Amino acid sequence: MSTFEDASEGAKMDFAKDMSYGDYLGLDAILSAQHPLSDAHDEMLFIVQHQTSELWMRLAIHELQAARKVMLTDDLASAFKMLSRVARIFEQLNNAWDVLRTMTPSEYTAFRPSLGNSSGFQSHQYRLVEYLLGNRNSALMQVHKHKPDALKALQDELAQPSLYQVAIAHLCKGLGHTSLAGDPGSTNWAAQPAVQDLWQQVYENPSKYWALYELAEKLVDLEDYFRRWRFNHVTTVERIIGFKRGTGGTTGVAYLRKMREVELFPELWHVRGAL
Repeated sequence: MSTFEDASEGAKMDFAKDMSYGDYLGLDAILSAQHPLSDAHDEMLFIVQHQTSELWMRLAIHELQAARKVMLTDDLASAFKMLSRVARIFEQLNNAWDVLRTMTPSEYTAFRPSLGNSSGFQSHQYRLVEYLLGNRNSALMQVHKHKPDALKALQDELAQPSLYQVAIAHLCKGLGHTSLAGDPGSTNWAAQPAVQDLWQQVYENPSKYWALYELAEKLVDLEDYFRRWRFNHVTTVERIIGFKRGTGGTTGVAYLRKMREVELFPELWHVRGAL
């Protein structure tokens, strides 16, 4: 008997009436969802890269929504695990750029016309991640008005406090301060010196405020990986298309560089210079 036969002895072989691995994961639908519109070899890489990124973002949304929910019940320990997972999800998304960067400008040009006006700028899941974290440009929802379900998901998110607003509410409560979290429907979070002062108290006495100290570092870790993802995104785009305008109409690299400057949790970065 071969080694393979030894290892597989006792394994179930007939799935005519039972759920298989592929059935559970819906692999027929997933693996048949790649439809290149050109004969270019590298279009498959482009499609798979973006489809897998959307799957990872789906998980990130699942974790961020759950983290906010448990934080609202004061279960910070569970939130820490979820926030750590989101940071690692963005590490995976970062690694994916390395694969896409194996594609040269010539190879991308061969199928770029097939994209039409489609662009990652139109990813409602990416926008939902940003809304969850606190970067809430409500005007950008108009990009999704042709997709009612996506638009509703974004509108529903703007009606809730962002993850960072919930974190700030915990900060204020933990230090016996009046809440500075703002209204749930507020737009982009702007740095507040009073919030930075409270985080500074936490960083100056971490043993006294350990849970808040850990919360702060989980958020910084998450944004650290998110920033790396943005950096790798703009570098990959510049490497492949230079400073051409994006397929979705944005200024391409210039737009991505501007987005790279956005701070999700500004006080947590600014406080480092005050310690």
